[in-house]
Amino acid sequence: MAPRIYTSDLPALPIVSTSIFTRIFAARAPGDIGGFPGSQSAFVDGQTGISLTRAELLNLALSFGYGLQHHPTLTAFTPRGATVLIFSPNSLAWPVVIFGCLAAGLRCTTANSSYTSHELAHQYSDSGAGLVITAEDGITRVRAMFQELGLSRNEADRRTVVMGRDLRWAGGPTIALRPECRGLVTLSDLLLLGKLENEEQFEGASAHETVFICYSSGTTGKPKGVETTHQNVTTILDVLRDFFLEAQSGNNTALGFMPFYHAYGVHGTIPLDFHLLTMVQVSLLILHLPFTIGWSVVIQSGFEPSQFCRTIERFKIPFAFIVPPVLVVLARHPDVDKYDLSSLQYMLCGAAPVGGRSRPGCQDASSYKASAWRHLFDHTSVRTDGDHDWNTFSSLQRCREEVGGADDEGTVDAEDGVPGELWVRAKTVMKGYLNNPVATASSITPDGWFKTGDILVKDRDSFFYVVDRKKELIKYKGFQVAPAELESVLLTHPDIADVAVIGIESHEQATELPRAYVVHARSQEIKTLAQKTKFAQGVAKWMELKVAKHKHLRGGVEVIDAVPKSAAGKILRRELRQLAKQEQVDTTTRSKL
Repeated sequence: MAPRIYTSDLPALPIVSTSIFTRIFAARAPGDIGGFPGSQSAFVDGQTGISLTRAELLNLALSFGYGLQHHPTLTAFTPRGATVLIFSPNSLAWPVVIFGCLAAGLRCTTANSSYTSHELAHQYSDSGAGLVITAEDGITRVRAMFQELGLSRNEADRRTVVMGRDLRWAGGPTIALRPECRGLVTLSDLLLLGKLENEEQFEGASAHETVFICYSSGTTGKPKGVETTHQNVTTILDVLRDFFLEAQSGNNTALGFMPFYHAYGVHGTIPLDFHLLTMVQVSLLILHLPFTIGWSVVIQSGFEPSQFCRTIERFKIPFAFIVPPVLVVLARHPDVDKYDLSSLQYMLCGAAPVGGRSRPGCQDASSYKASAWRHLFDHTSVRTDGDHDWNTFSSLQRCREEVGGADDEGTVDAEDGVPGELWVRAKTVMKGYLNNPVATASSITPDGWFKTGDILVKDRDSFFYVVDRKKELIKYKGFQVAPAELESVLLTHPDIADVAVIGIESHEQATELPRAYVVHARSQEIKTLAQKTKFAQGVAKWMELKVAKHKHLRGGVEVIDAVPKSAAGKILRRELRQLAKQEQVDTTTRSKL
């Protein structure tokens, strides 16, 4: 029987081989920038209201690119193709830095702004980065990272650029640097040195060069660098363009509070055209895509319900990028009633499927204020709007990629109605894992199929439903947490002999929570429930000092006699998940008594 391969009924897109910068900034007519007037607003600081026009952004990006290439302290770290690590929460400086790096021909790797110095050191070393561009509040961890890597304070500072809070370059107020940042090269310094006449070109074959290195927590240990090329990104932008143009309104503005360093996911990144399989940062969605279609983005750092609502009301925003836990909060939070959210027409929900438990509140919400509840796009659904049944909300339909369902034998041959692993083949698929040919070969077949690790079922209406996940990653509020990474840290605890980490579902938070099952090194010392509870609490607090916040053991720590393993020594996580479910049932039963 021939393999079952599903192809799109949409026309194929022309493949353009050029750089991202050239693609989105090139004039389509005299005086425009990327096909839209240079005077048009591009990015707005949600707190101050300070904005950048398209023309101002182009000028700043070319100036920052020039500064990177010509500042005497930095030139050793910024030749074409060099990697720069960006370490910062959201700010108006982000588009200047990202597009400036692209104009200078550099590769970008973005790090979680909550990373510890140890976690940062792994990404810096593995990505081959030279220069670090950091927010002021990250400088202490950056210096600690360099110290851990054996560099002197002087050498560390030579490799550091500070994205200060000073917004003079955007027409904003002057804000002095924090004392610990004084003497370092700043964004403002680099903007004063000159301006590139033209951006670095990546035409033809060079469009296949890596431009972004995002880090994905794998099931085998430390995060792996996922290589995304210029052509990957320009193809994704072309794929998404039509969908977002359909969502246009009189005020084409999007709210960008999702952290720009973060990836919506290795797959299931966007809500249409199936899985756009390249590890794409939120910066691609919020910085690149709206600019490509002439939208403005209001930048907000982090999510707080009241602030979210105030910003929507203040700027009359019709479109927002969100994740499932935010959806749950908005469906239940009392402040939603206090603000005029009538402008909000669409919300794109990514990073994880929106579970059925999240939907009733959304449907109720649609009855009063935000029509966005009726136009909520799950990252695993396509064309889901008010006319669709909510049961199709966690599904997929139209796609421009080739899609196959792999059976248990690894053959692209899963039948309709039978669960199979989703495989995808497309120009959007990542280039591979950086410096890791073994991991690349295990994820991408020789003929180009990417194995997503998602288990899907196709129904008779050609909707594909995500029903399980083959991989063991824990998804906490859109972040990917690798059990193996947490286990390796826990095993350094002097009182832990063995450990296994799983994700447990939290219906209240609409996410998974990391939970550790640990074996005490001297089990005879903790016999009573009180002793075990005290030890577990101590382990949880100890972990908070070792890993970033999204990796904290919010699902708890349980003390067990032995970790269940197969004869080959593989952790039987299935048994632990069953144990966790039974514990939840027992807890619920006791609460009802």
